Amino acid sequence: MLQKKELPKLSEGFSRITFCHNDAEVQAALGTYSGLDPSDSLPPGCFGQRSQDAKVQVGIMKFLKKAEGPSPVVSKVNSHQSVASIGSSEKKDSSLEREEMPILPNAPQKEESKGKENAVQAIDNDVPTLAFPSISTADFQFNLQKASDIIVETVEEFMPKLGNARLVLVDLTHESKILSLVRAKAAKKSIDSSKFFTFAGNIIELFTKGGLKCNVIANAANWRLKPGGGGVNAAIFKAAGADLEKATYERAKSLVLGSAVVVPLPSTSLLYNREGITHVIHVLGPNMNPQRPNCLKNDYNKGCMILRQAYTSLFEGFLSLLKIQEKSVTNRLEEFLHHSGHGPDKSVGNGDLKNKRDDADVSISSKKSRGSEDEVETDITHPRTGNSDSGIQTTNRAMTKAWGSWAQALYHIAMHPEKHKDDVLEILEDVVVLNDAYPKAQKHILVLARARGLDCLADVHEVHLELLRRMHATGLKWVEKFLLEDSQLVFRLGYHSAPSMRQLHLHVISQDFNSVHLKNKKHWNSFNTAFFRDSVDVIEEVNKNGKAMTKDDESLLSMELRCHRCRSAHPNIPRLKSHIQNCQVPFPAFLLQSDRLVRARDSN
Repeated sequence: MLQKKELPKLSEGFSRITFCHNDAEVQAALGTYSGLDPSDSLPPGCFGQRSQDAKVQVGIMKFLKKAEGPSPVVSKVNSHQSVASIGSSEKKDSSLEREEMPILPNAPQKEESKGKENAVQAIDNDVPTLAFPSISTADFQFNLQKASDIIVETVEEFMPKLGNARLVLVDLTHESKILSLVRAKAAKKSIDSSKFFTFAGNIIELFTKGGLKCNVIANAANWRLKPGGGGVNAAIFKAAGADLEKATYERAKSLVLGSAVVVPLPSTSLLYNREGITHVIHVLGPNMNPQRPNCLKNDYNKGCMILRQAYTSLFEGFLSLLKIQEKSVTNRLEEFLHHSGHGPDKSVGNGDLKNKRDDADVSISSKKSRGSEDEVETDITHPRTGNSDSGIQTTNRAMTKAWGSWAQALYHIAMHPEKHKDDVLEILEDVVVLNDAYPKAQKHILVLARARGLDCLADVHEVHLELLRRMHATGLKWVEKFLLEDSQLVFRLGYHSAPSMRQLHLHVISQDFNSVHLKNKKHWNSFNTAFFRDSVDVIEEVNKNGKAMTKDDESLLSMELRCHRCRSAHPNIPRLKSHIQNCQVPFPAFLLQSDRLVRARDSN
């Protein structure tokens, strides 16, 4: 269209000019302007021109004509935001139907010169954004009314935690029933439309085709975490290429219902370079389709519970990334101020520093299960392979699992310590201290990390190094207090390689092991084999390698009972306890090195 015609210019009196290159862009532009209110204002400028020398604009004549029939609708974040626009003389066609939706953020303005592209995007596209599809309502045929209720309720719950970040529910078309239902229900609850809105578009082309930049997207995955199956899962794996499949395999080989796993997208991926997507969060929802595996057969009591857990896991994964990135920015700002000589009275805005993508592996699970008191006491996980009935997931760098309801206790205390003041000994900014509910020695306390996404040692990376050091220092402070009470005690600080209680926690335990709660071989071996990782070793490994080694071999927990001092073997726990009460042999040499044992300074 307009072949060999000179293109319009802003100097000719237009306040805004939008260039459309295909029918889809024409329809999108028509939908945008038909949905404008009289009070809406649009920034002036020239948008969508891909080349200063371009003479051809496909479909522009359709854009200049009146649209026949209802036009596509637009989404609305704020009244001053838009996808595209045209001249100042444009008027809204009152005959066009309009549906209330959030307006899309401004589309990127691109200028090309001999292959060099310089994209200028709206400020709102700098906001951390999670785009997610409706889970389980497509191929899994989950009831739309029930699903929309769960989406809105879960979003409402997470609104106060988002900060300046936002959530976007995405579906392919404006006619999507789930989008319509969610919009209406979100409006009734007065949910902030700048933090949560719906968007019609392809989740793998939100930026290039819709102008909406999302640094994190969710994938409605299958339990095998494999490509295929159609829908969103197939589209995301195909667009991301083999890089995503490899990165996913490195972090998890399967998913259980209601769980999610965060996978950093390699910078070599097309989605990373083209769309600006840094992470993909795989999430698995319930299935109501009898033609697909694990159908719940219309058991919506269970299905609604799992779907709510799936969205909770998804949003928790996103929040974990936000917290890691925020911490990274703060650390780099402090380092910048230190090296640049800025005093405390000089300020440097966070906006001056570009967020660095952290290669974080955040595995979140909300699956509930029942557990006995003995299971709670054990505080260890038994590694398995595959996706067994136990709900345990295995990866090649760590084991992740679905945490039972009883195993969530430490997590809830860490997230909301103010609600558990009777149980905690100390509440600090980034750690919480409390007594172990089933102590395995005279003195046995836990130092809990308060950071989200740190379920266990497998989730620890270099960015958490300072947190590990603060946890260790806090543990030492309490050891000093205990030694003032009893100078004969000896302490060891460390982590279980694969704990059964969710939330990273440091054990501070006296080496007398005089406790009625120490009942079996697993209890003993979890503290006296390589399954127990000394805190000083963990800190050194993370400092050198960016992660900690874990010894989660189940055989470690079933080893014969041996005294932790003289290494003599004993047939059962009573005989072992009787022996260690009288054993005076010095501790093994490796424990006496690198401050793995802590005792009163005048002790031998």
